[in-house]
Amino acid sequence: MAAQFEALGDFLDDYLELPVLTEGGQTRVYRIPSPSARAGLRVEHITKMAARLFLDGTEPDAEALDDDEERDLYRLVLGPVHDEIAADLSWTRFRHVAITTMVWVLNDRETAAKYWSSGGDPSLLAPNRAARRQQKSQPSASVGANSTRSQGSTSGTRAGSRRRRRRGGKASG
Repeated sequence: MAAQFEALGDFLDDYLELPVLTEGGQTRVYRIPSPSARAGLRVEHITKMAARLFLDGTEPDAEALDDDEERDLYRLVLGPVHDEIAADLSWTRFRHVAITTMVWVLNDRETAAKYWSSGGDPSLLAPNRAARRQQKSQPSASVGANSTRSQGSTSGTRAGSRRRRRRGGKASG
């Protein structure tokens, strides 16, 4: 039997809503639509080029850098609400909205939400040291499930060694 698929629009998010404190002091929810497939592909291409440049110093394609869309990545990800958001927000808030949207475009809503709540601080995206230690130190469920004792080491013993005596003078055996 062939797999049945739900209609794509029934479960996929076509927009991202971000509540932001504006320069006027009011909290406003911006509804950012999913970019077109072409714009999404450009964003992916640009970020891959930037990662390659950052990681190994490879020179990016000059033709790609001359493209108007690549010079304004934020306009590309924010689409039709770019100018409205830019007019209402300070630079740091505008940048956080744009990068959160880019994370959503490149990954998913959950990853974007993690970035959003971190305030852009990479150290808040990873679990802190105490949380990592706690995860490592917790025994797994399978450790307590096995009641079979492991065989004791026989290294360093001699076949003819004397047995230890118990209280009362009898040899243990």
